[in-house]
Amino acid sequence: MKRLFALGAVTLLAACETPPEGTDETDVANFDSAMATIGCDLVDEGDYQAVEIQTGLSRAQAQEMAAFRVDTGAAARLSNGGIRLKTGPCTPAEPAAPEADADAAAEA
Repeated sequence: MKRLFALGAVTLLAACETPPEGTDETDVANFDSAMATIGCDLVDEGDYQAVEIQTGLSRAQAQEMAAFRVDTGAAARLSNGGIRLKTGPCTPAEPAAPEADADAAAEA
């Protein structure tokens, strides 16, 4: 019984990681690359058009992909209604270590 439950949990988690219907992992990678070309934020009509042209996704598919990236933790919702991709080419830079900042200031 425990094995059946564990298998069900793994299946459920895997389903959460499945790209939207009609898309695949290549579409996810293309979406992430297109997001990087627009500054990683998908907010307005121009952003959607750029992503759609670069990926070949329809508007509905682009919206579903954006929701998928938020649901999987790869993107965050913005207060203006858009999303910001935060993985792959859009991974935020790590803040500089305090010693590195002090060394850079001393050299200047």
